[in-house]
Amino acid sequence: MIVYYDSVQKSRPTQNKRARERARQEKQKDKAARRQEAKSRKSMNPEARGGEDPDIAGIVPGPQPNPWGDEPEAEPDSDNDE
Repeated sequence: MIVYYDSVQKSRPTQNKRARERARQEKQKDKAARRQEAKSRKSMNPEARGGEDPDIAGIVPGPQPNPWGDEPEAEPDSDNDE
């Protein structure tokens, strides 16, 4: 006995696969457009290139002053008082 199944069963995964592929291609196009826009935006803003990092601008190497100011100031040593 030979049993033939309808091809309706096979068409659904193919349609899902095509929909996934279309969604993937659309996502790739969106990403490419975003990359191109970011690239053109960076080229239009020359001051951002080669400059100092704004997060660390103005930081001096070495000990930093206390931002709260609660440490007592170091008094100058005067050996002449004795």
